[in-house]
Amino acid sequence: MTAVPSLPLRAGSRRGLRFPGLPSWPWRITWTYLTLILFLPLSGMLLKAAGVGPAGFWEAATSPEAIASYKVSFGVAALASLINGVFGLVVAWALVRCRFPGQRLLDSLIDLPFALPTAVAGLALSYVYSTEGWLGRPLMELFGLRVSFTVVGVGVAMVFISLPFVVRTVEPVLRSLEKEQEEAAWSLGANEPQTFFKVVLPQLMPAILGGVAQGYSRAVGEYGSVVMIASNVPFKDLITPTLIIQKLEEYDFNSATVIGTVMLLFALVSLLVINALQVWGHRYQNG
Repeated sequence: MTAVPSLPLRAGSRRGLRFPGLPSWPWRITWTYLTLILFLPLSGMLLKAAGVGPAGFWEAATSPEAIASYKVSFGVAALASLINGVFGLVVAWALVRCRFPGQRLLDSLIDLPFALPTAVAGLALSYVYSTEGWLGRPLMELFGLRVSFTVVGVGVAMVFISLPFVVRTVEPVLRSLEKEQEEAAWSLGANEPQTFFKVVLPQLMPAILGGVAQGYSRAVGEYGSVVMIASNVPFKDLITPTLIIQKLEEYDFNSATVIGTVMLLFALVSLLVINALQVWGHRYQNG
């Protein structure tokens, strides 16, 4: 009876045996890192908010000052995101379908809000849109519109910091569209507006909605640029992140934690919406 020769073991196989029940090292490092950096701080805030009690939580979360800040943050962010949904599409279309001098410079400047410190952005916006600024003075003299230190300034800052999300989300989808579809529509008698609204726009809509949702989430949580251009007066143009800072400065840690928890819950809902839009867009494009 002949003996079956044993297969040689690979180097390190005795030390690196894998067991089905144990996660691999990348998974261990991932969970350890996320636990220390993300999960523990958020869990601590949630436990702190839970310690206030249901009655105290509801009282702090629905105080008149907090409700007014929610209206400014969520309402103005929604309006800014809708504006960027329109003009972000126009900018992406110009970068992809048009050729003009300074196109590469414009393409690089689109990402400036990502790299620019938010405090610097707010300082620049407050100067330009002040009553003596380059844009603020003509708006005040011609239309009686005051931008800096008003809720309008909050909207301008949110539009500024959330524009790249729409442009960078729509741009790759627009590049991937086949021009033959538009040419086929033209050959069938459709004009340019009909081709855009019936052929191009439906394919871009998932990307537009995804970019709008990302910009909305970014605008709601914005602090640095908004605090520079707003007057930060309650019931006027005070945003929720600034209200949290004010509560901390007043040593009202319970209210600050509760309001921060409300923002955290909103962020989780926003992530679910963004993921749902991305899944829907992927299925729409592949379907």
